[in-house]
Amino acid sequence: MWKIVVSVLSGIVLTLVLAFTYASSLMIKETISPYGVEETVARIQHNIKDAGWELVGLRNPAVTIRNEGANVPDAVLIEACHTDYSKPLIKDDSTRLVSLLMPCTISVYQKEDGRTYIATMNSGLMGWMFGTKVGSVMTKVAKDQKSFLSFNPSKPAPAIIQPKTAKASSGGGGGSLGGGC
Repeated sequence: MWKIVVSVLSGIVLTLVLAFTYASSLMIKETISPYGVEETVARIQHNIKDAGWELVGLRNPAVTIRNEGANVPDAVLIEACHTDYSKPLIKDDSTRLVSLLMPCTISVYQKEDGRTYIATMNSGLMGWMFGTKVGSVMTKVAKDQKSFLSFNPSKPAPAIIQPKTAKASSGGGGGSLGGGC
């Protein structure tokens, strides 16, 4: 009997350790961009527009942090929305809580190795955690999100798009990337 209890408890502990160790890499995807931060942001924005999504925000929280005296690199957040996806979820009381995940946000930043990285939420996996309705919508979001990160190197670098709702730069070296948290 004790062997069974110890085996079950060991299995539970091992499962918890594995879940804790790998959960972040399952929930958030990080990829390396072949371009610098600004060009990556611009290319993603144009891909978002080409996919029929609306750009609703462009923020760089590092600007606010630098205004408080810290020396931090840019971390640009591109925010996009597609009402065909968000409307049915916000319309329904049982799924409105996922509005917390809206708009779809993509982060572009540079690490100490000098490379530019792109972070996206694993929309497909995350969606299914909220049930069938949210999962089916978020599977479509995940497919579109993948197209946002597909770059055509033969196309020249586009200009960054300042969304209508984006805040003006709050200074501190944010330049055209805007600021605020």
